Amino acid sequence: MFEHVEDVAAFAAALQRVRRQAGLSYRQLADRAHYSHPHLIRATSGKHLPTWEVAAAYLTGCGVPADLLPVWHRRWQQASRDPRDIVGLLENADSLEDLGTAVAALARPRSLRALEQQTGIPRATIQAWLRGTRLPSGDRLDHLVRTIGATPAERSAVAEAVERLSSGRLRPAPAA
Repeated sequence: MFEHVEDVAAFAAALQRVRRQAGLSYRQLADRAHYSHPHLIRATSGKHLPTWEVAAAYLTGCGVPADLLPVWHRRWQQASRDPRDIVGLLENADSLEDLGTAVAALARPRSLRALEQQTGIPRATIQAWLRGTRLPSGDRLDHLVRTIGATPAERSAVAEAVERLSSGRLRPAPAA
């Protein structure tokens, strides 16, 4: 949805090159990666960025050494970033919904389950933050954005937005 199309396509093409260099068919890779071959084909379609879990299984199945996975993870994170200026979104956030939209852009394309596993923060809490129905504490939200690899500028903009929004009386976003 917010993925940068060129970055997603480049990531998918890189995954395809790794598979070809490994000399594997998608069916052979599916056996090694423990995902169905149609799932792995979709991961390299270039239309949508696969989850990091799928990408890591794909790469591991192709024989990419574990010490290279952090490099691939940074590349995956770059492809997952919202092409809009996230710091700008945060600086202009004047509602909980705006804050949630900006944090959701930082977190994409991770699932709520993955965010919960990575941070220890319950899914329902994270979902309420991303929907703009609950104001997060600065410390807990900083833990989330730090865990997902936000830049120092993004972390600072998140903290400033939380401080700004917590100092005023805000109404949560209307329930869907």
